[in-house]
Amino acid sequence: MEKNILDILIIGGGPIGLTCGIEAHNNQLNYLIIEKGCLVNSLYNYPINMTFFSTSEKLEIGGVPFVSTQPKPKRAEALEYYRRVHQKFDLKTHFFEEVIEVKKTDGIFHVLTNKRTYLTQHVVVATGFYDTPIYLNIPGEELPKVKHYYQDPHYYANMDVAVVGASNSAIDAALETYRKGANVTLIIRGHEISPRVKYWVKPDIENRIAEGEIKVLYQSSITAVFEDRIEVNTPSGSISLHNDFVLALTGYRPNFEFLTQIGIDVQQDYPHLPSYDKGNMETNIKGLYLAGVVCGGLNTHEWFIENSRIHAEIIINDIVNNS
Repeated sequence: MEKNILDILIIGGGPIGLTCGIEAHNNQLNYLIIEKGCLVNSLYNYPINMTFFSTSEKLEIGGVPFVSTQPKPKRAEALEYYRRVHQKFDLKTHFFEEVIEVKKTDGIFHVLTNKRTYLTQHVVVATGFYDTPIYLNIPGEELPKVKHYYQDPHYYANMDVAVVGASNSAIDAALETYRKGANVTLIIRGHEISPRVKYWVKPDIENRIAEGEIKVLYQSSITAVFEDRIEVNTPSGSISLHNDFVLALTGYRPNFEFLTQIGIDVQQDYPHLPSYDKGNMETNIKGLYLAGVVCGGLNTHEWFIENSRIHAEIIINDIVNNS
């Protein structure tokens, strides 16, 4: 067990977790960031060719300028930027270490990871939502051909690919795999492409669909996955499609099980909002805070890097002013 008592332990090494670390650093607090994967792990798992919806300045943290070749940066530029920020502040971070349990005893948090136990006066949960896919919950979803994350379109060249979803990740995947030679069928539960699709991408997918280059099944859903085909429920009845891969890009969610397990109250009904005070970001457990997109529950479109960076300042100010 770690005998020294930290001022703050931050769970999550994404942009908001790093921002919390920077604020703690600037206030001379004894802090540590724990990240279960690599630096900005969620961004690392984004598609290789992804372009952010936000402009560079909206992704800046710690007052460090983010210079990109285009106004809207690409994934590789963001990874490079956050590496430079981490290096500039020499942030105290443990990578590839997963938090398993958080318990409070006699006013001190005991944070158990897969490697050791830490003692800390305060905990900040900045775990985002990208690590937990929203599953289809259908037979065959466990097959290796079903992917809930998409990175490189070349992998799907000349394959029959079903892309499930109507938002940015699904539409990007459909267009990119199509352009690498995949035979793409979009399967959309609703009756249209999401209006939240990036404005410069939406006309592209609409044109590809209109030209018949990408097939689309609206108001449809996959009911079963097999090695060589999928079964799809459509308005006209059930159909069978030859299939090599399913890209189930139906969205992601916070790890509600972890939040509940560490004692945070989470709404039982949609959108499963976790309990916290918007004034200081403190949860129902004194000294335990939330920061970033995890605050939105299933409303994953409400919080982004640009509008949740302020959480770090709010939390650290509360800790400093009440210590």
